[in-house]
Amino acid sequence: MELVVGRIAKSHGVRGELVVEVRTDEPELRFATGAVLRGRMPRAKATQEYTVESVREHSGRLLLRLQGVSDREAADALRGTLFVVDSADLPPSEDPDEYYDHELEGLTVRLDDGTVVGEVAEVLHSAAGELLSVRAAEGAGGTAGREILIPFVTAIVPTVSIAEGVIVIDPPEGLLDEE
Repeated sequence: MELVVGRIAKSHGVRGELVVEVRTDEPELRFATGAVLRGRMPRAKATQEYTVESVREHSGRLLLRLQGVSDREAADALRGTLFVVDSADLPPSEDPDEYYDHELEGLTVRLDDGTVVGEVAEVLHSAAGELLSVRAAEGAGGTAGREILIPFVTAIVPTVSIAEGVIVIDPPEGLLDEE
């Protein structure tokens, strides 16, 4: 199972530098000069390896140069690339309010009253934050199997129980409606 540790937000300058949104508690290890990163486009399965040529902080952002990416055009082509690691290589999280993507995928999503909404198919990492992609259950207020995107924020997702295999949501009006 793969976990996202970073995402290329955009290019920076004309020499191939990349602005990376960091999604790891250990950026100094994951993105160190010489580190080999596995990257893939969102929803793609195949990964490609990239070697970090240089890394620096600039205005609170992480800027990377990757071997073989030497101009803005090459950097722009990588926009949206997700850097991933194998979940088997990670220690268990010590924070009870932090979860790896693979721990959430497959959990049942329900409302406070017990109504089943669906099952988490995937955790999406967007520029605005994390979203739970939920496959709607039969009778969940619309077409079964449709995708419902739920912002993964405490106000909407107050309860996550890995042990019980359940996520309880308190959606704002209209979130679960079909468009």
